[in-house]
Amino acid sequence: MLALAGGALSGAALAAEPPTILVVGDSLSAEYGIARGNGWVALLEKKLAAEKIAAKVINASISGDTTAGGRSRLPALLKTHQPGVVVIELGSNDALRGLSLDATQANLTAMTEAAQKAGARVLLVGMQMPPNYGADYGKRFFELYPQVAKAHNAALVPFFLKGVADRANALELFQPDRIHPTAAAHPIILGNMWPEIQKLLKSK
Repeated sequence: MLALAGGALSGAALAAEPPTILVVGDSLSAEYGIARGNGWVALLEKKLAAEKIAAKVINASISGDTTAGGRSRLPALLKTHQPGVVVIELGSNDALRGLSLDATQANLTAMTEAAQKAGARVLLVGMQMPPNYGADYGKRFFELYPQVAKAHNAALVPFFLKGVADRANALELFQPDRIHPTAAAHPIILGNMWPEIQKLLKSK
């Protein structure tokens, strides 16, 4: 009886553990070029605390990462952290390098399926490319994210940099390389991400 009671208590304790949000991204989520603690993922942790939402955040973002890199890293991350929510913010480096869009879509699909198979809810984070990459390539790249999200019933943020890259004075919110947002842009980015993350946490 004692052993059974102990097992029941152990199970209850596990059930009460806060969910883990795993962010798998590139430099846009890895605080490239800004002081630590000012990126949207760090701001997400503060937001969760302010909202009194018990959730852990693991930022597994690596500057320069591609969807292929994320795909290869994901199985170990899922096993280690057992997340309840997986945020996939990858693809920009694929496009910047002119990689195959079919391969990018296949990688995003594989990551989504792997996370869902592990019991996590998935949030795909869409991006847009500058016009100089060609209208057709840019359109196809932008459409990858909603296609994968719809096919796998995943959540979607259509454009990660909405309110940052598409504003009239956009350069004010970018570092000199014109690619990476400044610290001032990250609260706006969190504003794009938060509604979808909040929904996924509530759907647990």
